Amino acid sequence: MPKTALLREILSQIDSAIATIKYRFEPVKCVDDFIETPEGQEKLDSLCMLFIAIGESLKKIDKLTDGELLGRYDTIDWKAIKGMRDVLSHHYFDINAEAIFNVCDRELDDLHRTIKTIENDLKNL
Repeated sequence: MPKTALLREILSQIDSAIATIKYRFEPVKCVDDFIETPEGQEKLDSLCMLFIAIGESLKKIDKLTDGELLGRYDTIDWKAIKGMRDVLSHHYFDINAEAIFNVCDRELDDLHRTIKTIENDLKNL
């Protein structure tokens, strides 16, 4: 698969993961919704798994593009997203439900818009 096609596929997967996070997060109104019930804890677990997948995919994009593609879109803190993936993957018992809540509530829309922009920009190549 040519590199541009692979990048498009990875971006499409990220886009889908973000859409799923947004859908699953919609009924969550506060951090306690994650921690007070087994269902809330399952929701938090599922969102964390998707964030791990997103972070891993971003690392793959960096590897494929020698770190150049994401660097063109400097409104997003890519390093923080990839770092979040590392914490979720390697320090699972240290997960901060409030941090996950804040990312979903305040930062996910900007990431989603930027991923859509990158996808559109790659269509023009």
